[in-house]
Amino acid sequence: MFEKRAFSIQEQIDQLNQRGLQVQETDNAVHLLSHISYYRLAGYWWPMQEDKMNHIFKPGSKFCDVIALYNFDRELRALLFDVIEKIEISLRTKLIHHLSLEISPWWFQDTTIFSDSRELIKTLFAMDEEITRSKDTFIQEHKKKHKDDTRFPPAWKALELTSFGSLSKLYGNLKHSIDSKDTIAKEFGTVNHTFLPSWLQSIAQIRNYCAHHSRLWNRNLPGRPKLLPKPPYAWVADVPTENEFQKLYVHLCCMKYLLNIIQPENSFTKCLYNLFEKYPNVDPNALGMKNDWQNEPLWK
Repeated sequence: MFEKRAFSIQEQIDQLNQRGLQVQETDNAVHLLSHISYYRLAGYWWPMQEDKMNHIFKPGSKFCDVIALYNFDRELRALLFDVIEKIEISLRTKLIHHLSLEISPWWFQDTTIFSDSRELIKTLFAMDEEITRSKDTFIQEHKKKHKDDTRFPPAWKALELTSFGSLSKLYGNLKHSIDSKDTIAKEFGTVNHTFLPSWLQSIAQIRNYCAHHSRLWNRNLPGRPKLLPKPPYAWVADVPTENEFQKLYVHLCCMKYLLNIIQPENSFTKCLYNLFEKYPNVDPNALGMKNDWQNEPLWK
């Protein structure tokens, strides 16, 4: 039975000191721990422990380094959220445009164009919740004007309220015979429908981590993007191997590749490089970064 009692903030600090994490008066630890919970920070000091059973820290471990890792991760999430926003808006635009022209403005309700009808029902249920919650004027006006129409609003309205996760599921669930599926993949530089769904799925997962303020640094990621053997645009010479896919770097490469199509003159490389420069105590290997990554063709 779990019997541990809650600790006061000073007791938390005392315990960290006793376990070998150096907490100095100048670290402002009382203030920080009153705004950032002990167990949120634990994910950042975990690698600093040499005895993880008894939570004993390696010699020289410092609380200020934990906070630096925390701040690095927070700024990294903000940077990626901005990049993912551009990818999400582009994907939404392409789905609305191409499929509304090829099929109909209600293509996303057409079960005949999807491979997995059960999965589609789940996606439509999530979309319906998002639309029902919406207070946007264009949705309220649509419901008022077309109250006898039991369908969803057309794609150019409904998909504006649809999450990146649902958008990626709609795209991935399209039958391969739908021309727009290949058209969208080609416009993103991913050749055909074989590769893009896994990229979008992994990016959507990372977006959720960013949206929920979850740690990205030193996290093993579940997504497995399927890489193109011969990308038509600039890629990396030092390609991550399968056992490196749990780290963030390969996912960053996929984001950068898509962003280079969407916004050719982007500052992603500079912003990411500056972030590592700002926090020199951050080990790039914890993110799976390759040596000299910033000079790869993709990142130039």
